[in-house]
Amino acid sequence: MSSWRIYSTRRGKAAFWTALCLLTVCAGAVSLLAGSVELSPRAVLDALTGADTASTAARIVRYTRLPRTCAAMLAGAALAVSGAVIQTVLNNPLASPGIIGVNSGAGLAVALLCAMAPAAQQYAPLAAFAGALAGVGLIMILARATGAARITVVLAGVAISNLFSAGIDAVVTLAPEALNGVTDFRIGGFTGVTMAKIAPAAGMILVSLLLVCSLAKQMEVLALGGDIAESLGLAVRPVRFALLALAAALAGAAVSFSGLLSFVGLIVPHILRRLVGEESLPLLIGSALGGALFVTVCDLIARVLFAPFELPVGIVLAFAGAPFFLWLLFHQRGGRT
Repeated sequence: MSSWRIYSTRRGKAAFWTALCLLTVCAGAVSLLAGSVELSPRAVLDALTGADTASTAARIVRYTRLPRTCAAMLAGAALAVSGAVIQTVLNNPLASPGIIGVNSGAGLAVALLCAMAPAAQQYAPLAAFAGALAGVGLIMILARATGAARITVVLAGVAISNLFSAGIDAVVTLAPEALNGVTDFRIGGFTGVTMAKIAPAAGMILVSLLLVCSLAKQMEVLALGGDIAESLGLAVRPVRFALLALAAALAGAAVSFSGLLSFVGLIVPHILRRLVGEESLPLLIGSALGGALFVTVCDLIARVLFAPFELPVGIVLAFAGAPFFLWLLFHQRGGRT
């Protein structure tokens, strides 16, 4: 897939990265300012610096909008990078954490943890990682069994996702108190998120992002195909497992506080591939920034579109992602289907 022409020049690259960083920062700033209650930049700045801790505006910023903005950016970055890694390792542009069952596997693990050990919810990111890794493992087994046929893998992933979703429904039916706000969890959203809730997942996401970037060169070689990668001296199985484990950690950590957000890991990597090309490190960094930008903007739309009422951000993502997935499905050429 060829990259955007302007990106092929040094000046174009600098302009692109500057614009992407500025847009992401601006989205975060607007997310702090806008909502059912409009706040001035001065009020937000005073709340963030600690100059004002007692006013209503300060409480809104510190306990509602700042955690929500951080959660949207972290979840967007994690899911987008997870999608980029999964698509590369499976050599399947239709794969993403939300489509092939990775997110729902993480969601089932979180539901089981909440039902069986409600006092241990601080370990939700670890449980989500285990569930996401189980989803990745099943997809890898099916990919090998089917010869990695693209449509077959996607359809198998949809079936696995539905199986895990049925498991979540069963847990909620048998233990209704397991997931408070189960509808929001199933759709995906950031209502009621706190800094304490996202802190453990944030650590896992940041470490996983650094580790994935450190494996960018190996990921590039792996993208050439298993046989070619082995002929170039790459230990294919350990590298593939490490990358998929990190993708599972990213998706699982995001699910632990955001619920089952869909399509982020599909849309963002595809857009970034068209902008920066197939080189792994720019793709990973661009996906992280683009994912943070995309989810923050979608969450902002969900909050202000029908203010003072708000939609779960998962609904906005579904409206954006479903047409994109259908377009991608019908425009794929080459490879086995």
